[in-house]
Amino acid sequence: MARRVLILGIGNILWGDEGFGVRAVEAFHRRYALPDHVTLLDGGTQGLYLVQYVREADDLLVFDAIDYGLAPGTLKIVRDGEVPKFTGSKKMSLHQTGFQEVLSAADLLGDYPSRLALVGCQPLDLENWGGPLTEPVRGAVAAAVTVAHDILLEWGVDCVLRAEPLSPELALLKHDIDHQSYESRKGVGAAGEWRD
Repeated sequence: MARRVLILGIGNILWGDEGFGVRAVEAFHRRYALPDHVTLLDGGTQGLYLVQYVREADDLLVFDAIDYGLAPGTLKIVRDGEVPKFTGSKKMSLHQTGFQEVLSAADLLGDYPSRLALVGCQPLDLENWGGPLTEPVRGAVAAAVTVAHDILLEWGVDCVLRAEPLSPELALLKHDIDHQSYESRKGVGAAGEWRD
């Protein structure tokens, strides 16, 4: 029986670079087709609602914006037991559960993934309400997708490159919150600057 794999993007697309994880999992979905034993999920800011998904996974790959204290747009990959140290990142409200608590709850309930990988990106701006990803973070999304692909291949997951990216109606995010629609509607210029 194939190992159950969860590819999870977490973050809030309404807070600038905090949306990196969601945008990365969205880009991964557009680029690669995956076997049935792999679940691709926009976890957004669902907090403890993600516990059941994590408990069901044998292997877990997470995309997230993490403040490592590095240059903006820098990717850092963290594995296995090191992952919880980096997932207690800034919460946007008192009601939002950090992913560290999700991992702790899964562990407490006795179902914890045996392999974890965190593809984290150093944000530049987490305070830009309604704003887009900043240019360095936007530029890191494609590299994050490549890193995730390599990790999944290492785990034995067959990622098939799509002949063409998925059309908008088949995208992971719909209703104009997909990356391209959201930023073009909001007015991001060619160089990534924000226009109202």
